Amino acid sequence: MHRVMLSALAGFLLLTNTASAQSDYPSRPVRIVVPTAPGGAADTTARMLAQHLSKELGQQFFVENKPGAGNIIGIEAVTRSPGDGYTLLLGAATITLNHVVHAKLPYDVERDLVPVTQMTSVPNALVVHPSQPFRSLGEFIAAAKAKPGQLTYASAGVGSNLHLTMELLKHMAGINVVHVPYKGVGPAMQDLLAGHVNSMISNVASARAQVAGGQLRAIAVTSSQRVAALPDVPTMAEAGLPGFEVLNWFGLFAPAGTPAPIVDRIQAEAARMMTSDEFKRRMAAEGADPVGSKPAEFAAFIKAEIKKWDNVAKAANIQKTE
Repeated sequence: MHRVMLSALAGFLLLTNTASAQSDYPSRPVRIVVPTAPGGAADTTARMLAQHLSKELGQQFFVENKPGAGNIIGIEAVTRSPGDGYTLLLGAATITLNHVVHAKLPYDVERDLVPVTQMTSVPNALVVHPSQPFRSLGEFIAAAKAKPGQLTYASAGVGSNLHLTMELLKHMAGINVVHVPYKGVGPAMQDLLAGHVNSMISNVASARAQVAGGQLRAIAVTSSQRVAALPDVPTMAEAGLPGFEVLNWFGLFAPAGTPAPIVDRIQAEAARMMTSDEFKRRMAAEGADPVGSKPAEFAAFIKAEIKKWDNVAKAANIQKTE
């Protein structure tokens, strides 16, 4: 009986301490890991979120960029962190794509991460350096067919949404364009602007300013409808590839085991930021749509995305690397 009472008391104290820790959250700085280099849309979104959460929750939220290996380095760092709410991940669609191109991963998305909320949905665009002669999707495809393996395209890394969107384009158009991967959108964009590569599938948020300034030429967007930020640019379907639709997205995750009350609190604050006029204005200017889904909704979305890209990989015969 004495042992039973001691066990019950220990359990009660553990629950009490856990509840207290959750009610005091956050009691120290929180890092938001971005698995890409600074300068891309994920980094921008993460810094806006960190500023908002720091103000509203009374503790510093700071961004830590951990690029490399198609986002795997940053994602793995988060999955290996304690599930206590003090490490978060601002990831992109790549998180549901890496398994398509890598035979082995040091984590399982659905097992090792807790979806908190989908932040935004972002159309992509096929952009080229203005020195290139093609001004339409048809001309780009014709040039690629005329010179197989001579045109190049940059991406934010192997397995990224931007990489596989171009692979889908290559499959549907029957062309061969050489992939040049980088450690994030920022470095890829820099080399495209310098003319070191011919083309790139970029999220509209990262390419809009350069297109407006004439430093890049947008050929087509990957959404089913035209994008307000690039109103004169046709969709892939309009430009000759019916049925082509791919959206990039950014979402917030926590390590497995993060208590539900902490996840819910972060989601509520993030969603509140996404309903603000300032966030909506900035996202509209970037061609992005705020989402702010609940954790369960985001988890269902993740599962559907994994299934979709599995089907794309099979159709396009994308080979996994060791």
